[in-house]
Parts: sequence; structure tokens; C-alpha cells
Amino acid sequence: MTDKNVTDRGELRALILSASFGSGHLQANDALDQALRAAGVNLSARHADFLAYLNPFERAVTAGTYDLWLRHAPAMYKAFYDWTDSETEPKALTGTFGWLGLRGMTRDVQEVAPEVVVGSYPTTVALSNTARKRLGVDFLNALIVTDYRVHHHWARPEAELLLVATEEAREQMARWKIPAGSVEVTGIPIAAEYRTLIGADKTALRLKHGLDPALPLILISGGGTGTYRALKPVLNELSGLGRRVQVLVLAGARGRGVQRVGGATVHQLGHTDDFPELLAASDLVVGKAGGLTVAESTTLGIPQVIHEPIPGQEEHNADYLERHGAALWARKLHEVRPAVLRALDGDENARMGHCARMISVPDAADRVAAALLKRLGR
Repeated sequence: MTDKNVTDRGELRALILSASFGSGHLQANDALDQALRAAGVNLSARHADFLAYLNPFERAVTAGTYDLWLRHAPAMYKAFYDWTDSETEPKALTGTFGWLGLRGMTRDVQEVAPEVVVGSYPTTVALSNTARKRLGVDFLNALIVTDYRVHHHWARPEAELLLVATEEAREQMARWKIPAGSVEVTGIPIAAEYRTLIGADKTALRLKHGLDPALPLILISGGGTGTYRALKPVLNELSGLGRRVQVLVLAGARGRGVQRVGGATVHQLGHTDDFPELLAASDLVVGKAGGLTVAESTTLGIPQVIHEPIPGQEEHNADYLERHGAALWARKLHEVRPAVLRALDGDENARMGHCARMISVPDAADRVAAALLKRLGR
């Protein structure tokens, strides 16, 4: 049922910005788009990728360096993350946020004439703020924080509305001197399909996707870019658990097909639109701790064993899950096997699944949409 007061207010023009460093930013924005339309909003939205605003050299320096660090020098990325997580980080760096990609941003703001610009990547807020000042226009400038901890770069004073995952994140915004009135706790927006899969019949889902309903099902969380360095070592650990399991490999899959590796039946799937159902069918997620994967897994009550999360933001996501009993963090490779065996134990799996559901926000996309509409007076 839609809200007649919303539909009577005419078209809502929106510029919705992501950054294709991974798939999470885009997924959060798509979930918001769905939620606004489901609320009865006559939405006219342009979705844009911040990286597309950059010239080839700028993309090579930003996205290329990030990819290089994650694949070959994660310690360097960790050092960069920690160095920039401070009010004293060099202005020469933070100053770029307001102009890098400005031509593309200015073009989109002129063409869309948005009532709201909302991003799921922190620097987009500074960029849109520069564009509106130069053009002499006005719009609601909003940011969806897609991690469970607020790094300095997420604390954007240019935003009138910052949408965060938890009360902890709200407190962290306050420590960065962001006005309380600019912050709303909404959770991280995920697709509405995940709500329909809460409590789904795992046996039926496994049969639908050609999986054995009798064997434990483990989904590898390797991120959307296939840069998970620990994929092969983790698969080796899962093949030697001492019990039969089936393992799903999506991003980062080497080829396609099914193979038996030790005690593991490994399904190399690659990218698939069936991810929500495959996640709901799983007993355990093993691997990274991206913000969207955490939000989706907790919604479905799927425990996690985390190993080699991206340094910085994903380590904080892992810490959040571990503190709330929803995950085990295997900091060393030799800890993966016992952690997985523990998490697959029936009683422990049920306990961790309950803890996951307790911190989930299945309707986060609706909450983000409602917060935006409230600020817009719609």
C-alpha cells in the first residue's frame, strides 16, 4: 500500500552515487532506489559511478592503487587507512575530495537538477557540495555509511544527512564533531529480497539449486571484485575439515563447475543473480567482512567465520560481529579449520545465528528512504 501524500508531491529527482571499488556501494544504492519506489515515490533517479567521473590517469591512481594494495600489499593499505583516520591528515589529500571528478559531477547536477544527492561512498558528498556551490543550486546532500565503524573520511561535514549502521556509529560521528541532528541510525540498506528469505526452507533452496540438502553448506565471502587473497588457502582448510561439506565460490571463482577437493564438494559459480537464495540456503559464511555481506548475512541469521578481512574497515566490521557473538574471527590460517568446525556444530550454529539476527536491520533500506523523505518534507 502506498502513501497518497507521497505520490501527490510529484516527481522526486535524485542523483544517486556509488563507487565501483567493490559491489557493496552499488547494492546499497539499488536497495534505496527499490525502497523509495516501494514507498510510492515517483522517482526519477540517475545512478552514477564516481570512478566514471575521473579521467584515466585519476582512475589509475585511485582505483588502481587500491586494487594493487589489496592484491599485493594489504599492510600498505592498512597503514594508509590508519594514517588518514585522523583530523590531522594532510589537507593536500582531503582537499582533493572536493574537486576530483568535478566536471562529471557538475554535468550530472546540471542535467538532473536533483532535489537530493545521495552517495554511498564518502568523497561523493564533498564533490557534490562543491558542485552546488559553483552552480548556485540547492539540494539535500546525503551519505549512506556502508561500514560498521566511522572512519574519518565518512564523517562529512558537507552532508546535511548521514545515515549510519548502528548507535555505535552515531557516537563515532559525534566524536568527529558531526552535529547530532545530521545523523540517523538506519542500518545498511539491502535488497528487499532478503526479507522474503528470512526463515526460508534451506532444504527446498538447496534442491532448487542442485545442492545436497544433507551436507553442511559453506559460502565463501570473497568480495565483488575477486581480490580475496586468502581464497585458495581457505579452500584448502575447508577440504581438510575431517567431515564432508559443500562450498560455494562466487567472486574469484577459477572457471565454472563442480569438483571434489578432499572432503569438500566445491561449486565454482562466479557471478550469479541467485546470491540471496544461495546465502539463505547456507549454514555458514567464511571469508571477508564487507559491510553489505554482513548486513545480508545477519538479516538471514547466517553465522560467519572471518579470515583476512580487508585491513581497516573490514577488520572493524569483523570486530563488531565478534563482539556480538555473530562471528568467529580466525586471525591466523591455522585457526580457520577449528573455527569452521565450531561454527558448524548444531548448538553453536544456532546460537551464533540468533546473535546475528539480534543485530540485523532487515528494513534498513526503508529506514533510509523514510529519513530522506522526512528531510525533504515529503
